[in-house]
Amino acid sequence: MPIPQGARARQTPATTVPVRTGQAKPATARWRRCSSLARSYFDEYFAAASAAGIRQVVILASGLDARAYRLEWPSGTVVFEIDQPKVLEFKNSVLADVRPAADRRAIGVDLRQDWPKELWDNGFDPTAPTAWLAEGLLRYLPGEAQDRLFGDIAALSAPGSRIALNIGRGRREDSPALRTARERRKRLLAEAGITLNLEELWYPWEGRTDPREWFTARGWAVTTGDPVTLLIDHGRAQPEAARAELDHHILMTATRGDENR
Repeated sequence: MPIPQGARARQTPATTVPVRTGQAKPATARWRRCSSLARSYFDEYFAAASAAGIRQVVILASGLDARAYRLEWPSGTVVFEIDQPKVLEFKNSVLADVRPAADRRAIGVDLRQDWPKELWDNGFDPTAPTAWLAEGLLRYLPGEAQDRLFGDIAALSAPGSRIALNIGRGRREDSPALRTARERRKRLLAEAGITLNLEELWYPWEGRTDPREWFTARGWAVTTGDPVTLLIDHGRAQPEAARAELDHHILMTATRGDENR
């Protein structure tokens, strides 16, 4: 998805993780690939939405996402961030001295609660087209909760609205590299005083509706990004082993037309 002229994102240095050997460890390289892939795809998604005249953005389970600060937003853009209250309290305290580049509205609510009402109460306009983002969220939802979330988004979406999301599909084969990644993640969490197995919070792909099929069945126009091509286009050629892993990753955008309302 090319970035339209006049809608460029601010350029910020990519996060890097130093390793002792001077070569990226397999687990680190995988993390860099996925991080770079999602960052580029979703940044360009928002740039395209802005160029199309969309001035209302909703980031679901926003966490520490800094796009409200990092991207160049057209005047009048409102960015709603939805996440757990404690997450947003921490984020607000860290960024207290930083000015967002848009009208940022942080909404502390669990997605299992009536988050659409909270969105409305904070000024969301259901008659205006919206750019939604569900980055890294869906694997934490069981299949029925995912479909319920999609239904809520569709109900709130005016013609011209769009959503971008990602999710891994299928079951990943266990490998030494994946085990290394798990151990590294466990160690980093332990250093932060957190005892947590993230994979125990993830729900399987099996029994889940493919998001591409869900939105297509309801008349949304779905486009997908090819992970390997996107990384190559950004100067990151991938070895064959990495390509096989990336093929399990869905990057997609769905746009609602007038006939869907």
